[in-house]
Amino acid sequence: MKILVALSGGIDSSTMAHMLAAEGHELIGVRFTLWTDPLAPAIAKILPSKCCNAQTASRAKATAMQLGIPYHIVDLEEEFKREVVDPFLEGYKKGLTPNPCIRCNRTIKFGKLLELMDEFSCDALATGHYARVAKETLSDGSERMLLLEAIDQAKDQSYYLYGLSQEQLKRVLFPLGAMQKSDVYELAKHFGVPYEEQSYRESQDLCFFPEKSPQDFLKRHLKDALTPGQIVRPDGTVIGKHDGLPLYTPGQRKGLGIGGLKIPLEVVGKNAATNHLIVEEKGKERTQSLTLHDLRWISWKPNDGEEIPFECRTRALSDRRRGMLFVEGSHGRFTFESPTGTEAPGQSLVLYRSEEVVGGGVIAE
Repeated sequence: MKILVALSGGIDSSTMAHMLAAEGHELIGVRFTLWTDPLAPAIAKILPSKCCNAQTASRAKATAMQLGIPYHIVDLEEEFKREVVDPFLEGYKKGLTPNPCIRCNRTIKFGKLLELMDEFSCDALATGHYARVAKETLSDGSERMLLLEAIDQAKDQSYYLYGLSQEQLKRVLFPLGAMQKSDVYELAKHFGVPYEEQSYRESQDLCFFPEKSPQDFLKRHLKDALTPGQIVRPDGTVIGKHDGLPLYTPGQRKGLGIGGLKIPLEVVGKNAATNHLIVEEKGKERTQSLTLHDLRWISWKPNDGEEIPFECRTRALSDRRRGMLFVEGSHGRFTFESPTGTEAPGQSLVLYRSEEVVGGGVIAE
């Protein structure tokens, strides 16, 4: 089989490429050049936790050379800025907490990679994601693709892939999805993938700015939207000052700059009209239900007006929670079996049935 392999330069994609080569497949390697913050401090840009740096680029090229396969570098800086970074910034300006990784997977990684797959006349696309794809045959003989969680629950990335379509899933391979991360390291040693464990750190956080959290990035790019205001309790009691609403997200507990209080507080809301950041005692604010928009379904879609039991996650590796989803077109309302803590509008609620990822939607404001 002729396979396009996405080479990031990380241990996962490098090992995945060696696995496929050992199976006798014909491979073509590709790596994207994506937008990174030009306003970031120079010293911060050398952090090894980011996937788009000179070190990972060098390792991706070295893997292709070691395997003796064609290797292409594709410049997607403009597309990434337009499709991922700009909506991220606009979301924060509106008071949301968007998840750019989900959008990136749908539009950039799998959108552009599948276009390249056709361009190079490949039969499939392989990535180093920890997820699985299965084929289900229905009673009428038709087939549909299922997205499943990875075997290694600690590395599972299926949460970020709920936006993929049937057509996309028909053409992708996730060779690492049925493996434990420890097995990947053993295979890397077996194949002679060059790495030093200390320098091969897992890529973390968002890739287009160097810091661990987005606050400094937002300060650089949303200066006009950052108006200082008051931090208040739900009853209106003023207890501090904030630096601009976009810098805070519901559920946030650190970095609030509130001193002299013995009880731990967390952000529970924002009032754009009064420019108030609302905080409450940690764990006191409870959420019974969430409104969702932009619902996407992978292998099947419930009928409008149906109320269906699901398990869900609102963060990639958080514990699942049970509840009922009421569906109405591309919108829905998820009611938790037991009240949960504060959730951030703009994040995604992803739906599961056993190991299958059924779909998901964006938490509304």
